[in-house]
Amino acid sequence: MNLKEEALRLHRASKGKISTASKVKIETKEDLSLAYTPGVAEVCKEIYADRNKVFEYTIKSNSVAVISDGSAVLGLGNIGAEAALPVMEGKCAIFKRFAGIDAFPICLTTQKSDEIIQIVKNIAPVFGGINLEDISAPRCFEIESALQNIGIPVFHDDQHGSAIVVLAALINSAKVVNKKPQDLKIVISGAGAAGTAVTKLLLCFSIDRKICTPVKEIILCDSKGIIYDGRHDLDYSKKEISKITNPSKRAGTLKDALKNADVFIGLSKGNLLTKDMIKLMSQKPIIFAMANPIPEIMPDEAKEAGAAIVGTGRSDFPNQINNSLAFPAVFRGALDAKAKSINNEMKIAAANALAACVKNPAKDNILPSMFEQGLVKKVSEAVKKTAIETNAIRK
Repeated sequence: MNLKEEALRLHRASKGKISTASKVKIETKEDLSLAYTPGVAEVCKEIYADRNKVFEYTIKSNSVAVISDGSAVLGLGNIGAEAALPVMEGKCAIFKRFAGIDAFPICLTTQKSDEIIQIVKNIAPVFGGINLEDISAPRCFEIESALQNIGIPVFHDDQHGSAIVVLAALINSAKVVNKKPQDLKIVISGAGAAGTAVTKLLLCFSIDRKICTPVKEIILCDSKGIIYDGRHDLDYSKKEISKITNPSKRAGTLKDALKNADVFIGLSKGNLLTKDMIKLMSQKPIIFAMANPIPEIMPDEAKEAGAAIVGTGRSDFPNQINNSLAFPAVFRGALDAKAKSINNEMKIAAANALAACVKNPAKDNILPSMFEQGLVKKVSEAVKKTAIETNAIRK
């Protein structure tokens, strides 16, 4: 199959991937009177008297806005709103197919943080959740943070969806190589949205939310090398992350960071990792080379260098580590719980549930397939339960 030609043909033939459909029939005057005027006025009055009833009477309780400014789309970079639309349509199709959620793509022509924040606040009455997507760092951190008080879950999937799936993959990989999470020394290449979120979640995760089981050490690297507290060229998000990583304040290159490391997590660019670098790592190293479409190292090369487990972001290799395993179920659980936000406990619960979907983890089987029966149900129920337990819900 010629992937390029087939993808173009599919999108051209269907004019996109999603459409809207009416939930109610409108066949007669009576139908019209109920669905629209004059009957709809009674619904408006009910909601005006109690705005929370909007969840009861409208699409809000099962809808998500997928919002992007097109500034960091896949591995394509800043390609703008129009070119980002096919990706956002795809996210919406996945929401519907796997979680039954009505999602709508909203691609913005502005890349100013304050304007994006205001737009999202202004359209929030329509939606039960906001999925921020493909917005470049560090602006994505500022935007997401500013939207946490709007009363519905706001979730930047590039950050937290990626972090959830990486954590699930790491939980099962540690079992396969017979290492304890708290003994793992991890090197992360890429200090953008995904790298930062993965770092933060790995430093606070627990197996059952009662026992804190952080990893031993994380060293985060950007294009200039190891990030450490005191490095003079860090932006505000990297300064923040430098305070909780690399406790020994090691400096140097990615190669320096990898000496005796147990895990490499690549969220950067292709062909960055070499066989010689892997040979510097500890016994049974775990390699997650997630750059797309070209990973930091190809799986066969990583295995030749001694990697015990290799995962990538691609679907044509074993162990695909992709945020699509997380976001449908996370939002399904959050919407069902009537959550007002998605906290770390909910993300950790999602990761643990996702990891548990693989009954017998093996070197080429650390994560389930998106198509596995019951996956969304298991993960969403864990998220819902945790949202209620942690009081992250609307009263």
